[in-house]
Amino acid sequence: MSAHTRPNSDPRPRIAVLGAGHTGPVLARVLAEAGYPVSIAASGDPEKIALIMSFLAPDAKPRWAADAVAEADVVILALPLHRFADLDPDRFAGKIVIDTMNYWPPTDGVHALFEDPALGSSEIVQAHLPGAKVVKTLNHIGYHELDESRRLAGSAHRRTLGVAGDDQEAVALTAAILDRVGYDTVTLPSLEAGRAFQPGGPVFGADLTRDRFDLEVSS
Repeated sequence: MSAHTRPNSDPRPRIAVLGAGHTGPVLARVLAEAGYPVSIAASGDPEKIALIMSFLAPDAKPRWAADAVAEADVVILALPLHRFADLDPDRFAGKIVIDTMNYWPPTDGVHALFEDPALGSSEIVQAHLPGAKVVKTLNHIGYHELDESRRLAGSAHRRTLGVAGDDQEAVALTAAILDRVGYDTVTLPSLEAGRAFQPGGPVFGADLTRDRFDLEVSS
């Protein structure tokens, strides 16, 4: 069996997390705990993050970024924004790409790529990765909350996350992943609508149940 082949009986998407700072390891851990095959990559040699990942995300496999992306069905961008422009768009063709990044000029500096006021940041990500199916989510919850806010399906106060994208199959798959991790979801039909999740938007940082979340993004 080649490295790119899975048994037909395993329907779980393979997930690659790019970024090993604050958010990436938490994402890798909760996804692995939900039963997904997960790899994680930083900008260099995976051996440099192997030890810390054995503590922070023990079930995620450190990989070279190129290998992690090549073998993944879903790629999660949990990068420092200034590294995004260095990504090779060709590597992401045909992939579902979950964009968790935010543009914070006061802390990250001004990046010309993200300065177009007519577009949301994930719309710009999609333009830079034209062959990918970009989905915006997980940018409006703090990395420190990702673990502790998980709840079983049907819990009375289960937190809701928004999922927005132009490709509805990619949106549906992403929502299913988040449900299995421990979150309700509200799906939006476009990346443009996902601007509601950005800093300053009505649901950014808000701990809301589905009805309230839906109301906020619909108003």
